Amino acid sequence: MDDVRVAAIASLTPLEELDSDPFLVDTRSQHAMCARWAADKGYVLARQLLFYGLRPDHRGLWADVDAGAVDLFVAPNERVLARALTSVRDFSAECERRGVRLETVGLDEPAYDAAAKADVHRRLSMPTAGYDGC
Repeated sequence: MDDVRVAAIASLTPLEELDSDPFLVDTRSQHAMCARWAADKGYVLARQLLFYGLRPDHRGLWADVDAGAVDLFVAPNERVLARALTSVRDFSAECERRGVRLETVGLDEPAYDAAAKADVHRRLSMPTAGYDGC
């Protein structure tokens, strides 16, 4: 059987929204959720995508599909898709038109206490200072 190649979609949300919606800011957790989902299904995570308000017809979104490198898009949930794309409905229609599956993981979002939010803030606010996110 051929491997199913998955592109995981995360939402690029400004750090300023960390207190109000930490999961949408925490792209690492979004991608990790998608990676676990793919691994549990025996799929191969081929791409990790990061978007904010991308048009569903943007060629960058479809380049890997057109190249045969991606068979399926997955996002942690509808909220992430709604932030990542300008129109989830249009994206779903384009996926259907192209014969590409679109899935959502559908697991509960992680809980974020003050320490978890601080970790996300540190990781995202100091990438050029040598902080590696560990």
